[in-house]
Amino acid sequence: MTEQETRPVVQEQTNQTISDEQQQQQQQQTQSPVDASSDQVKTVFHDSKNYNVKHPLQNTWTLWFDNPPKKASAASWSQNLKEIVNVSTVEDFWGVHNNIVKVNHLELNTNYHVFKKGIRPEWEDAANANGGKFSIQFPRNRTGEAINDYWLNLILAMLGEQFKYEDEICGAVVSVRKVFYRVALWIKSSERNERIETIGRQLKEFLNLNSALVVEFTPHGDSASKTSENRFTI
Repeated sequence: MTEQETRPVVQEQTNQTISDEQQQQQQQQTQSPVDASSDQVKTVFHDSKNYNVKHPLQNTWTLWFDNPPKKASAASWSQNLKEIVNVSTVEDFWGVHNNIVKVNHLELNTNYHVFKKGIRPEWEDAANANGGKFSIQFPRNRTGEAINDYWLNLILAMLGEQFKYEDEICGAVVSVRKVFYRVALWIKSSERNERIETIGRQLKEFLNLNSALVVEFTPHGDSASKTSENRFTI
């Protein structure tokens, strides 16, 4: 084959390669309708309803709800516990938070629970069995709508992995009772040490609590046996 005969073949192959590359680019553009560098990008912070970009959380979290009858047995309490929804992105969380009943409007004896996916908000769960909880009580008559902020700040601290020893965190509970609200942070360990005390101090910081306000830690074992042998305060 002469050089002149070779050139058209090479040119034809080159044109075909360019054509293939252009086709791939067009396909990629079709598959990616949102260009990260364009004005089309809308996060939840730009448009709370029409956003098209999501921010994943480090963990997936589950919202639970229960409204147990008075003097409920452990079995009936567990049956009354309802799994509501899982959230794995910032946008998922705000979508849920903005569309559920606020804490100060919940009925008496009801509870919200937000736990890492796979952990049930029960003492018997393997992740909770050897753990305990930090709890704070707020008088209902003096707290009012502020309880919504306390609860939200705790949830944001958990979902945002703000606790130094995040691996200790199991979840949080807010409870509505006749004369008080109670906010609790559940952790995996119950032995008093620097890690646990640090979590307690950070809890007060994240909720912006008065330094004089007492945060009590109670091992789940003490709660079950109704003793106070291993309790301590921060």
